[in-house]
Amino acid sequence: MKNNAFLTRLRGWRLGATFTMLIVVIIWALPTVGLLVTAFRNRDDSIASGWWTAILDPFHQHWSLQAFQTVFDPQYWNIGTSFFNTVAVAVPATILPITFAAFAAYGFTFLNFKGKEAWFSLIIGLMVVPMQAAIVAVLQMFVGLDQWLATLPGNEYGDFHLSGEYPAGWIVHSAFAMPLAVYILRNYMMTLPSALIEAARIDGASHFQIFWRLIIPMSVPALASFAIFQFLWVWNDYFVAFMFVGNHNVLTYTILSMLGQHGEGWQVVMAGCLISVIVPLTVFFGLQRYFVRGLTAGSVK
Repeated sequence: MKNNAFLTRLRGWRLGATFTMLIVVIIWALPTVGLLVTAFRNRDDSIASGWWTAILDPFHQHWSLQAFQTVFDPQYWNIGTSFFNTVAVAVPATILPITFAAFAAYGFTFLNFKGKEAWFSLIIGLMVVPMQAAIVAVLQMFVGLDQWLATLPGNEYGDFHLSGEYPAGWIVHSAFAMPLAVYILRNYMMTLPSALIEAARIDGASHFQIFWRLIIPMSVPALASFAIFQFLWVWNDYFVAFMFVGNHNVLTYTILSMLGQHGEGWQVVMAGCLISVIVPLTVFFGLQRYFVRGLTAGSVK
């Protein structure tokens, strides 16, 4: 009898949890639904009524693709160029910190050198430094680099410079992402079986071979988890793109410009936002299984 009562109560808890999660999902999805509906409405309907009225009465609405035509029109916003600029910033800014952090994490995990824990503590301490607090020093550094590059032969007019170009965004994003990447990857590598590493060393494998043939394949969940975080952060970033990649308008800057001085053209903004969220959703759902494995890695031995 006690077991039956416990099972009945457990089923009630599960139903309650499922219902609660369903409510949370619906509330969380409401802005996305509003974005989708508004993107396909014309300007007059968007101004006259809220997006929920279109759902309640879909057959008396003036549905249109004009907003998408406007955002892709080179004479207006040319969001295709902004999309390419965002990809050009986000992909290298995701690959670079993962690559360098993987090497650093391997060293902090499997190599013995003087001051290893102190250096690792210093890297972890950098995680608490906000980007906004260091932005002035970083800007001054890039100004100094551009001045030095202008002294090189053949670059007297400063044709080659970093400020405002893609490499500046890659460097800044990678630098501020490195501490977290090293922390995540080092903690994951510590959970890998040490016996396998020792067996490889006994067989004569070098550190380079161990890293590429053993550590990297086994660390794919952690690498993918951080890649998702980093890619989504860079893709949705406005601050760094505006400060360091100003010569190339990214999606966040273009979408903000679509809003206009007086907030006109909501349907155009929503169309731009809908185009912007396609890639992050694809990346997340495509790497979801690695994301979950990376988050739970090391929780149970």
